[in-house]
Amino acid sequence: MAAALLARLPELGEHMALRIRANVEAYEDESLISLDSLRRSCTANADLILTHLRVGGAPDASSARETGRLRAEQGVPLADTLHAYRIGSQFLWTEILGEARARPEVSDDLLLSESTEFWALSGLYAESVAVAYREAAAELTSQGQARRSALVEALFTGIVADRTLWETARELELPEHGPYAVAAARAGTPGEEPLTGAEAALRRANLPSAWRLLPDQQLALIALPTASAETTCLGILRRTRARVGFSPRFHSLRDTPQALRFARLALAGLEGSGPGVARFDDNPLAMVVAAAPAEAAHLVEVVLRPVLDLPVAERSRLLRTLEHWFAAAGSAADAARSLFVHPNTVRYRLRRVEELTGRSLSDPRAAADIGTALLAVRGPGPGAGLGPGPGPGLGLGPGPGPAPG
Repeated sequence: MAAALLARLPELGEHMALRIRANVEAYEDESLISLDSLRRSCTANADLILTHLRVGGAPDASSARETGRLRAEQGVPLADTLHAYRIGSQFLWTEILGEARARPEVSDDLLLSESTEFWALSGLYAESVAVAYREAAAELTSQGQARRSALVEALFTGIVADRTLWETARELELPEHGPYAVAAARAGTPGEEPLTGAEAALRRANLPSAWRLLPDQQLALIALPTASAETTCLGILRRTRARVGFSPRFHSLRDTPQALRFARLALAGLEGSGPGVARFDDNPLAMVVAAAPAEAAHLVEVVLRPVLDLPVAERSRLLRTLEHWFAAAGSAADAARSLFVHPNTVRYRLRRVEELTGRSLSDPRAAADIGTALLAVRGPGPGAGLGPGPGPGLGLGPGPGPAPG
């Protein structure tokens, strides 16, 4: 019977392919699996089983493994692949039964014995299909992740040519045009993902993103396709309880490196030591100070050195009063309320700052100098904490008002 069926192998392969195509949805798509490819696979697997039934010996699962590997590369779901394999096996067994009916010498006992052999062999080959499929899928996933990581790195470093930006966007499943934003989160230990769960949450919110994990930071390039997208994105980032810097929005992927720099500056300027999200646009002057640490340190020396040389207690009082006064938009009364002191106390301390620095806070340019130097003192850069010893408002925690994020 096996010899007779092997003589009809091309016909069997054709009919088996058509049967599978009619009963398994994934196999209906010609662009996914061509009929010629399916026919060859069916023919090879039928040949495998019939040859074994004819000559015996150790099972050869090579064609089954090839089928599993090929379907993984074509992107056919494993469940559909195994379903197709079962349909092919059922078709072939039906053909064997038909051949047996035409042969009176084939007894029911022999047919029963061979059926056990056939279905055991079919199960063995189906297992080989599944194992080869999973191995190929794992390899393809690893290759895809490596390529995706390389493409994201190319965007962050700016080495993607303009002509390939749209190809990169397509492979990363990002829109070709913005707006986008970049988030940079600080990792506590090398390899840690501080934004665990954020990628999935962004996906559920229909905000495509691409990610890169560095030893000390986790970076995300996030598409913001709607007016409310940024608010949604910031909410997701805050829920991670990480320290995050967030760039201004930008519209071309070629500007990703600059956005990454802004996000890192926002992260560097994030006050305190706890979780929070700092947007670059929330305090652009502080970001400028963070971007030029050497110049900021020099500004501190030129503007605030006389204040920083005071004894710790007095220095702290004056700097904290300045912080509250700037936060109150120059209102001594409002600053006094947040400091729990009399407005005249605030005015006295401000005059003391003016005397020490030689700059009048009523002069907008002088006030800008003092305010910028104060940002440098409070921030995390080289200018922070200058003076004989740290005190309140010297980069040890947030100033008046809520902390960013």
